[in-house]
Parts: sequence; structure tokens; C-alpha cells
Amino acid sequence: MTSLKIFTDPDLVAEIEKLARTRHLKKEEVLIKPGDEILFIPIIVKGSVRILRQDESGKEVFLYHLNPGQTCAMSLTCCQAGRKSMIRAVAEVDSEILQLPVKVSEEWFKYPEWKAYISNNYTNRFAELMQVIDIIAFQNMDKQLLHYLEERSKALNTRILDITHQQIADELHAHREAISRLLRVMEQKGIVKLGRNSIEVLTMK
Repeated sequence: MTSLKIFTDPDLVAEIEKLARTRHLKKEEVLIKPGDEILFIPIIVKGSVRILRQDESGKEVFLYHLNPGQTCAMSLTCCQAGRKSMIRAVAEVDSEILQLPVKVSEEWFKYPEWKAYISNNYTNRFAELMQVIDIIAFQNMDKQLLHYLEERSKALNTRILDITHQQIADELHAHREAISRLLRVMEQKGIVKLGRNSIEVLTMK
């Protein structure tokens, strides 16, 4: 049914094969939006999904990406607490998602492999959130912008991003003029190369 190969326990794999639903997302298609009831646990099979926190006015802040084999810790937290979604999940590229019923989250703790998987995802997503908080709280907007561009480049596996300054501003909760000004400075420093609705990240290794 799926190319997901992160579990080896035959009983757990059998449960996944029995209950999982595969969903295909087009680039920029929304998987979860704020206010949604969390009905499934998403696991990325192919592609990449970016996670954004949205406030009541609709302003957003980029948090992290989910890549193959990963799940969203914030979705797990919401479903376990019976809360509605506090994030927006958007396909970075055409992606394949495995959707598991929320009830299995705790039921499958009887499988050591599932328990370790959930624990590792919480740990990794928490570390990524702390990095975002550090950048927002303690670093200048130019560091936030570079982090954002590099993370999206990694997720897309390309140096060239087809993105507008307004789109970046929306996801970094900033003014477009400020983003445009910072990008021009970064271009002068040889960090990026600006094109028409595109940005090439020159610092990618």
C-alpha cells in the first residue's frame, strides 16, 4: 500500500496496513488548517510539508518542515488533548501522506517501536521549535530570513525558490518592504541572488 519503511515489527506493520489511508497532495495544497478537528495522524511518505503557526488575525510564522518518515508533534498534542488544530500544514511539493486514525496514537504504545517513534518525533520537533524561538527572540530579522530560505531550500532540494517577497513576508509575519530590503542587502553580500519571483540561495552546501 505504501513505500513507508520505518517500522519493522510485523504486528505494527499489519495494523498500519489495515487502518492507514493514503492521501496525495499537490504543491501548496493544505493538509490541516487552524480550527480543524484532528481526525488523523499524518506521516509523510514522500515529499515535504511545512508547518506554520497562525494567530487569530491570520498572520503566520513558519515553524518547521516535515520530511519522509516524520509526523507532526503538534497534531499529536492536539488530538490527545481533544483540541482543534493550532497550525497550518501545507505541501511544499507534491507529497504522499499516510493518515492514521487518532485513536491509534495511545493504543499502539504497546508496540515499543511505535512508542519510540512518537517519542523521537516529539524530541525532534521540540528542538526545531526551540531553534525557531531562539531565532525570533534573540536574532535579527536577517537571521530569521536566512533560516527560512535555507530550510525551504533543503525541503525542496534546490537552491532556487519560486517565491515572492510577499509570500515570505506573510510566513515570517513581517512587512514586504522590510523583506525586500533585507533581500537586497543579502544579495549585495553574496548570500542570495534575486530574480523575478525567484530567489537563489547561494549559501547552501
